[in-house]
Amino acid sequence: MDINTFLSILLYVSAIVLIIVFIIVGIKLINVLDKVDKITEDVSNKVDSFSGAISTFSRAANGFANISNSMVFGVSSVISKIFNKKMKEED
Repeated sequence: MDINTFLSILLYVSAIVLIIVFIIVGIKLINVLDKVDKITEDVSNKVDSFSGAISTFSRAANGFANISNSMVFGVSSVISKIFNKKMKEED
């Protein structure tokens, strides 16, 4: 057995071992990607549920803002009418 055949056999064995290692790493990476996909879906679902709650609070806040704006407008119009009547009476 000369050095050329020995190195060829060593090269083939190394290539086979390297291919097996790559296959194992590939399988583990697929498993990790599946877990990451599940986590991403869970986070997306939770964000969607928070989005619904936030939109409900936003609608309620907008309703209260509209009510308070109406009340302020009403009070300010009454006050301006009172002052306008007093200004007309003074003239």
